[in-house]
Amino acid sequence: MSSASLYIVPTPIGNLQDITQRAIDVLSSVVWIAAEDTRHSAKLFQHLGIQAKTLSLHDHNEDKRSQMLCQKILDGESVALISDAGTPLISDPGYKLVSRCREQGIDVIALPGPCAAITALSASGLATDKFIFEGFLPVKTVARQHALEALISRPHTTVFYEAPRRILDTINDVKAVLGNERQIVLAKELTKTFERYISGSAENVIEWLTEDPAHQKGEFVLMIDGVQVDQNDIPEDAMALLKRLKSDLPLKKAAAIVADHYQLKKNALYQAGLDLE
Repeated sequence: MSSASLYIVPTPIGNLQDITQRAIDVLSSVVWIAAEDTRHSAKLFQHLGIQAKTLSLHDHNEDKRSQMLCQKILDGESVALISDAGTPLISDPGYKLVSRCREQGIDVIALPGPCAAITALSASGLATDKFIFEGFLPVKTVARQHALEALISRPHTTVFYEAPRRILDTINDVKAVLGNERQIVLAKELTKTFERYISGSAENVIEWLTEDPAHQKGEFVLMIDGVQVDQNDIPEDAMALLKRLKSDLPLKKAAAIVADHYQLKKNALYQAGLDLE
């Protein structure tokens, strides 16, 4: 079998000093570098003084290119896979290539390095013992709101990526679906000159985004706190009404009615209802 390998190489998400020496060594030694956008990556290579054969690998050509790259590795030519920024495969192409390499017995060597989701989460102030990374939310409003409904009873921190053109619509949907009680943290332009963390309610974040058009520009990581429920804080008569209503109504509707009647948090009642099942 060929001694060549596929290397998964993270690249900086903003600050070029975040490239590791090992990543530079690998990129300098492989025969081929598969990049999401070779024009974008050329700037990094020029900065690092790296000269290698490059070819594009993205969502539209990954099937064809994966077969080609596997053959090159089997022929003895090592390949490095990079994305435009951060760790490849994390909401970026590369899954099909790695899977095909594994199927053909090719060594896949992953280097540690930058990842926007982990960078943002570590400085967010939200719980990090358990979290779920969801990647990008759906583009369409209805689908996006439906995806956010999964967070109504989720007790863990949830991490999303979001594009600048959709960030305001997304936070508005967070408010519509989860209410204004859940803490959220928005990380903007990580490791770059205008890096910023905005914490608070959905309404707080909406106010910040709308006070200056420049606030909606850049790359975003959105983090939403898990629901915090203490059933001891829910009055016994409220729990009794919830039990009666949930036998005849969907839990979401029953929780909303009880929350409105007793001026309680709908999300807490929803979670309490799930615990009753």
